[in-house]
Amino acid sequence: QVQLVESGGDLVQPGGSLRLSCAASGFMIRLSTMDWYRQAPGKEREFVATITSGGDTNYVDSVKGRFTISRDNAKNTVFLQMNSLNPENTAVYYCHTYITKNYWGRGTQVTVSS
Repeated sequence: QVQLVESGGDLVQPGGSLRLSCAASGFMIRLSTMDWYRQAPGKEREFVATITSGGDTNYVDSVKGRFTISRDNAKNTVFLQMNSLNPENTAVYYCHTYITKNYWGRGTQVTVSS
C-alpha cells in the first residue's frame, strides 16, 4: 500500500528556512519520480519541484536557487529544503508520486509571516 506522509511545515519569518520531509512506504522512492506541489489559499495546486529516479531535478522558476529537492533512499524519504522564504511561499505542501495512478500525501502547512 503506497503511503506518503509529509512533515516539517511550520510558521517561519520571512527570510527563514524550513526542511520538509516526505516519508514513503509501500514502494521504493529510488525507482520513482517524486514531486513536491503546493496549494496556497484560494489558488490551484501547483508544481514546485521534482526528482527523478536518476537524480535529475527540476523546479518552478519562482523557487530556483532557493529550494532544493533531495532524497535519502535508505530512509525512503524525500526532502524539500526551502531557504529565503517569503510570504508568497505560504501554502500547504504536498508530496506526490505516480505509480500506475497518482498518490498524494495529506500535506504540511508552511506559513511565512512576521
